[in-house]
Amino acid sequence: MKPQIVVVGLGPGDPEMLTREVWNILASAEEILIRTAEHPVISGLPQDLEVHSFDSIYDEADDFEEVYDRIIEHVIAEAKSKGRVVYAVPGDPFVGEYSVQGLGERAVEEKIEFITKPGISFIEPSLKLLGIDALDGIQISDALDLARAHHPHLSPDRPTLIAQLYSRLVAADVKLTLLNQYPDEHTVKLIHAAGTAEALVEQLSLFEIDRSDRLGNLSALYVPSLEKASAFESFQETVAHLRATDGCAWDRDQTHESLRMHLLEECYEALQAIDAGDPEALMEELGDLMLQIVLHAQIATEAGDFRMVDVIGGINEKIIRRHPHVFAGLELDDVSEVLHNWEALKAEEREEKGNDKGLLEGVPIGLPALSQANELQARVARVGFDWHELKGVIAKVEEELTEVMEAANDEDRAAELGDLLFAIVNFARWVNVDPESALRQTNKRFRMRFHQVDRWAKSKNRKLADMTLEEMDTLWEQAKEHQV
Repeated sequence: MKPQIVVVGLGPGDPEMLTREVWNILASAEEILIRTAEHPVISGLPQDLEVHSFDSIYDEADDFEEVYDRIIEHVIAEAKSKGRVVYAVPGDPFVGEYSVQGLGERAVEEKIEFITKPGISFIEPSLKLLGIDALDGIQISDALDLARAHHPHLSPDRPTLIAQLYSRLVAADVKLTLLNQYPDEHTVKLIHAAGTAEALVEQLSLFEIDRSDRLGNLSALYVPSLEKASAFESFQETVAHLRATDGCAWDRDQTHESLRMHLLEECYEALQAIDAGDPEALMEELGDLMLQIVLHAQIATEAGDFRMVDVIGGINEKIIRRHPHVFAGLELDDVSEVLHNWEALKAEEREEKGNDKGLLEGVPIGLPALSQANELQARVARVGFDWHELKGVIAKVEEELTEVMEAANDEDRAAELGDLLFAIVNFARWVNVDPESALRQTNKRFRMRFHQVDRWAKSKNRKLADMTLEEMDTLWEQAKEHQV
């Protein structure tokens, strides 16, 4: 006769919530295997039922993966030796029960009949305590997955129920991940012992969740959605609506080409906010820039060229592939090795695609001249085409300045001046200064100082054109002293 494994769900804790089918299985069994005896329902099981738990494995194993592997091996062995085994888990077998998933796969491999009987999970009594409907878009997540993440895989526009928040340590890690998306003071609810007589809901701010002294094996966390629509998908819906027949006539008329200058303008405005050191302005400008990106993606979607998921999926895959020292265990000692490896990977990608473009083909010709020069030099430096020390860079600047001064005609002088600027950009790169940003800051200071000179001249009823250079220079030095 084929061996059999019957997995039953014990519900959230109250014996009254055991299903009739599960109760009948337990009542007719002589013994059962249970993942953990630390569950309130144990006291309400049939009195003559012999219960064997795997709690000792939790104390012996190094991690949860080892715990589940050992449980699975034990249950499989019991089924083979006894012909039939009942394995009981808290809640429902298919809600947060990783041992059940693995057991099902192994049962197929071992040709063991695998039967599951559902139970009420922690979700249903939690929804009752919260007074919410699951069909309102609630997300279900595992605290252990969130604890390992760096950013929550959750939409901020939908409420979330997080299971297995069983300790302060787990709660602290979950909190850090959630704070990458939600504000510190976001009001959340800790749910303790849902589905038992001791059920309790604790309301507090997100930053406080790891301070609760009630956290335990039966704790979960409810995170409401943010007050205003903030999910990327919500913004995509807004843009798609603008482009729809019932949307905006202007937005419907736009093409990749018509939006080109808007994309460029928004990039420059974001740079201006960075240069000004204004986080609030940068936040707004990044939003404007994102609008351009989503508009282009929506236009491409309508044309059947690609979708936003292709854009995000492609860049995410590329970034992971080009960071083997982060995602694949490759050991690199410093930034120079990282950059060198980056270029090597890009070269491999070009070769695989049959792309014969060279190292510099990816540098946009539309970049401002200083930025373009900086990027060209940075690219070749990654493959070793660079000075060995700063002394050589300085000597090159001096050499190019001499050649400018010695140029025989305007044409040669223009060429030599270009070489001088290129050498100065290289010097800036060596001293870790972005030349484009540096010049923009200088332009900004010059504009502000000369504006002050102009104002002071007008306050004296003087015209700049009528003033001597010495007079204007005096006002200029005063503007510098005022740190304008």
